[in-house]
Amino acid sequence: MSLILAVPTCLLLVMVGLAVDTHLRAYQDARSTRAHIGVSLRIQGLVHNLQEERTFTNLVAEDGSYRSQLTRSREQVDTFRRELGDEPVVAAATSRFGQLTAVRDTVDSGTADRKKTQAYYTKVVGALNAADPATDEATGGDRQLLQYLSALEALAETKEAGSQEVSLLSGVLAAGRFRGTEYLDYVSTRATRISAMARFFRLATPSQGDAVRNMFSSTMSDRVSAVEKTALNASDGSRIDVDTRKYSSDMLRIDTTVYRAEQRVDTDVQARARTISDKAASALTGYLLLGVLVTAALIAAAMFAGRSITRPLDALAREADDVAERRLPETVARIQAGKSTPADEDEPLSSGTREITRVVTALRGVERTAVGLATEQAVLRRNTTESLANLGRRNQGLVRRQLSLITALEQQELDPEALAELFELDHLATRMRRNAESLLVLVDERSPQFSSVTAGSLELVQSALGEVEQYRRVAIADIEPRRISGRAVAELSHLLAELIENALTFSPPEQPVNIHGWADDDDYSIAVVDHGVGMSPEDLARANARITGEEAFLVAPTRYLGHYVVGRLARRLGVEVLLSDTPGGGVSALVTLPARVLAPDEAPPPDRQQYVSSMLNGFRSGVARAEAR
Repeated sequence: MSLILAVPTCLLLVMVGLAVDTHLRAYQDARSTRAHIGVSLRIQGLVHNLQEERTFTNLVAEDGSYRSQLTRSREQVDTFRRELGDEPVVAAATSRFGQLTAVRDTVDSGTADRKKTQAYYTKVVGALNAADPATDEATGGDRQLLQYLSALEALAETKEAGSQEVSLLSGVLAAGRFRGTEYLDYVSTRATRISAMARFFRLATPSQGDAVRNMFSSTMSDRVSAVEKTALNASDGSRIDVDTRKYSSDMLRIDTTVYRAEQRVDTDVQARARTISDKAASALTGYLLLGVLVTAALIAAAMFAGRSITRPLDALAREADDVAERRLPETVARIQAGKSTPADEDEPLSSGTREITRVVTALRGVERTAVGLATEQAVLRRNTTESLANLGRRNQGLVRRQLSLITALEQQELDPEALAELFELDHLATRMRRNAESLLVLVDERSPQFSSVTAGSLELVQSALGEVEQYRRVAIADIEPRRISGRAVAELSHLLAELIENALTFSPPEQPVNIHGWADDDDYSIAVVDHGVGMSPEDLARANARITGEEAFLVAPTRYLGHYVVGRLARRLGVEVLLSDTPGGGVSALVTLPARVLAPDEAPPPDRQQYVSSMLNGFRSGVARAEAR
């Protein structure tokens, strides 16, 4: 049986090997294309600078002020020649540079023949363009790469024709008129440039041709066209009166634009060649993997008889995966949600050897233990939450009775000193009530809200101050008036009190804590700013995570419980709380109240105004008398 399976497998391996060889050659061709394109970039840089040197060579013969530009162009040509090095593909073209020094010497001595000099540079540039490997490299049948290379060839021809045109016409303009066959040469070169440019636009993509199109629609192009029109009308040898320097400058800028477009096409060619190379590499990898798989299949066929041993192990693995991925998570989720769990019914054990049966039994024992632990944890958390809620409600009831008793004593007391002490006791009981309410907030219990009367933003802040210990250090900097919905006043006051208490605790005793309030479009913002020890970026990020409810409070240190209280209240009210660094040191807490917790800006009922004013005045007078003591 193994022999029967081996014959077709070996045939398949041969087919895979042939496919791997084909894709390997394609991959090598793509890598070769990428390498040749790198050489092409250096050739194009050399051609561009040779074209500029040719232009300035013709200009300097008539106007010596172009000497500095000519010197710079020569330096660039020499630099690119060194970078190109001894590339074999351009060896024939670079051999022409042996005459370059002699040509330059005749130009510098003023004995150069402009037409012969023009012809020399043109031949060198033509030889370099002809030797460009990117235009001759096989594309592997990729039509897009062929289109890019054709567009690159058309653009190179456009650039060379344009460079010849500007070189020729710049010399003519410097001399003032056409001489000999210069007019026919100019017309022929111009026609070549226009034809090559039209071919480039047919082949180029929109992004490749945008820069050139924008250049042709510019005022610079209009000026060049006007000069060319004037030159075309001077075929009879009449004098041409135009600004030669301006024309040369504009044409050089146009030449630079075309060079940049050429580099853009080069980039696209490189990207396409890289894509082809990556695809070839992927295909090669795929066929290599196929060969590995076929080999593995042959080995598997030889080991087919041993599968009878591995089948029970596979069954055990599936059963273990079912426990780990489905049954155990579902059971734990039901327990944590407070739902009853179905009776534990063991499924029939998988068939197999005695050892495998014992492993399955042990695995089910582990499952029962894990479910038991999850049940204990869920019950413990539920009992803890219920205990905290019960304790919070008891403390809340006792504190309310205490506040009622203190209020009755305040109304009966006439002695100012005793009244001041009662106010301090009232303030202490208020803080105790906030702590009791914090317990209820942590376990997600709501305190009954009896008030439906709106409150002002200043009243909200003052109410929060009544629930903190060191309220004398708090400075209310600027609170813009805004009405707060009555259903949110108590919980917002609690939230602000927690933030103010935190700011007072972590700032020096001599430093005040500032509170600001301002309207922001439809929202209202309140900032609690301290200048204390501040927090590191890591601690600040963790604090904001606690406020947004990304951690459970039962696993957090007790010193951070205020953050969880703020987070629970913020989510309950739909407000946003963000902690950030205070410039100069400290932490700032920004509370953003959305429009849904705000009320229309209207005056509260007279009895409400009178009640709030009397309570605030009484609180201030009691505090003042206590401080006077």
